[in-house]
Amino acid sequence: MSNLQSPPLPPPPRLLVVDDSELIHRLLKVRLQFERIEIETASSSEEALRLIKEFEPDVILMDIDLGVGDPMDGFEILSEIKSDSSTRDIAVIFISGSTETMDRVRALELGAIDFIGKPFEVVELKARIRSALRVRSMVKILAQKARIDGLTGLWNRAYFDARMDEELIAAGRHGRPLSLILCDLDAFKGLNDEHGHPFGDEVLERFAQILGAGRSSDIACRYGGEEFALILPDTDREQALQAAERARWAIEGERWPDHPGLVVTASFGVSQYRVDLDQAMMVTAADQALYRAKELGRNRVEHAQPDLDERLIA
Repeated sequence: MSNLQSPPLPPPPRLLVVDDSELIHRLLKVRLQFERIEIETASSSEEALRLIKEFEPDVILMDIDLGVGDPMDGFEILSEIKSDSSTRDIAVIFISGSTETMDRVRALELGAIDFIGKPFEVVELKARIRSALRVRSMVKILAQKARIDGLTGLWNRAYFDARMDEELIAAGRHGRPLSLILCDLDAFKGLNDEHGHPFGDEVLERFAQILGAGRSSDIACRYGGEEFALILPDTDREQALQAAERARWAIEGERWPDHPGLVVTASFGVSQYRVDLDQAMMVTAADQALYRAKELGRNRVEHAQPDLDERLIA
């Protein structure tokens, strides 16, 4: 008997129904029960805005009118969704009894991808939800590709900037340690000149593999050229120094069959989060530590000096 197992199915897409009618909630849950969609419902704007953040839906089905006592209507909720970078790509379909052409026009102009009238045909509704999910899936794929470095497969500089901000906020909010490593390959221009750019690309790819093979929580990025960055959540100074040393040792010990005897090395600079350091300061501190590693002979790990941190915030 084969020991091969089928890969696990991806999690089902998520649908949020925003409507003040409990009947609509029950009807949609029954009609969509075989669609492999995880469904949540909201009866008010407050509940909808909370679930949009907590449930992270792929598609929202939303009525315009949420009841006399609700301070927001569907249009205002849609405006909130589209004004937030973390939610603006959610596909929104209005499902409403309104027959006003201008309501349809306004919904589409605000960023909804579809408008379905009540009463609706279930077969048509299912088809439109499936279409919205396909669009959402493509948006996710394109967004991810836009943040991945084409040569190394690591996250790129744009992703680094966004993720570093997120990790700094989390570290400050929860009082957790956070470390940053900047590193680059020593004498990389000379290596390119002597052995050719194809081999230089091979070295970059291998170094990227080494950096990406750490803990699952570490975020490896190509910072630019031959320079890379490692964001290390929940990691103190000593742990970050150990991670950098492991990567330094690994690239130094790499063997290149087409270039016997060649040793490739890298230098590393480490900085540690403090509440008075923002992203630019942490990057500068790590970069200065990296520069010091180069000055002291390369192929080494250096940590940002406390007096440097003081100068950065002065």
